[in-house]
Amino acid sequence: MAGGNHTNSFEFLLWGLSDRPEQQHILFLLFLWMYVITVAGNLLIVLAIGANKHLHTPMYFFLASLSCADILFTTTTVPKALVDIHTKRRSISYAGCLTQLYFFLTFGDMDIFLLATMAYDRFVAICHPLHYTMIMNFQRCIFMVIACWTLTNFVAMTHTFLIFRLSFCFKKTIPDFFCDLGPLMKVSCSDTQVNELVLLFLGGAVILIPFLLILVSYIQIVSAILRVPSTQGRLKAFSTCGSHLSVVALFFGTVIRAYLCPSSSSSNSMVEDTAAVVMYTVVTPLLNPFIYSLRNKDMKGALVRLFRKHTFYLLKKKKGLM
Repeated sequence: MAGGNHTNSFEFLLWGLSDRPEQQHILFLLFLWMYVITVAGNLLIVLAIGANKHLHTPMYFFLASLSCADILFTTTTVPKALVDIHTKRRSISYAGCLTQLYFFLTFGDMDIFLLATMAYDRFVAICHPLHYTMIMNFQRCIFMVIACWTLTNFVAMTHTFLIFRLSFCFKKTIPDFFCDLGPLMKVSCSDTQVNELVLLFLGGAVILIPFLLILVSYIQIVSAILRVPSTQGRLKAFSTCGSHLSVVALFFGTVIRAYLCPSSSSSNSMVEDTAAVVMYTVVTPLLNPFIYSLRNKDMKGALVRLFRKHTFYLLKKKKGLM
């Protein structure tokens, strides 16, 4: 059956997070809680940065962009998974599957490129502090974010088009809780060699090149920090980069496991693959706001001021109604 010729009636079935009925209620509550906290936490980061003029710097501009991408990234997969668990109907239309795949790749790759951009920003700030404002000016920051969006859309469109060319067998159960490249290729009954090669080279480049750039940036950063004579100065510099390094390690560790490490078709391997996917699609966007706010005094101060301002507004409104 050719996927492109039967878009109105063709449907996939999603394997989901677990096939055990007794776990569905717990999974629904857990993922609902994580999704709400993820959206609320990242939205607070964006609002706090927008409301505080002293945070209108390249570092926080990229952080706000990352928070927006995280909200969209987790919204691509988790709400659909919650609906499937609640309704016990795990089907997704062919068009819906390709749409989910496109946006999942777009926002996932956007996270990767933004993390690399943030590493470059820290590199310039620490290794070239006297030229920082000239190099990381507003126009260049806007250009870098637009370039990230352009690249991610190109990569997502390429992969989605190649999946669109495939035919799919009657066994259409996707071994995942959303539409992703690897699981879709597994249920295809046509030759996926081109898709696999593009995933290996283009997907590998999208993951490994930014990762290597981040690695090189932080080698230079650590080298520059160790040359700082003041102990307090070194600690402050390490603290500034610590949050970003934590997110990079968590995100890239699970992405590399999911896409670049081969897996077998055994049940244990499927469970491990699902766990890795959940880590970078759900857990990492959940933890990002906590990592960046708890390890950053400016962010903690901005969030406190945001809460105080909101509380004062509510109290003033309440007194006006009394």
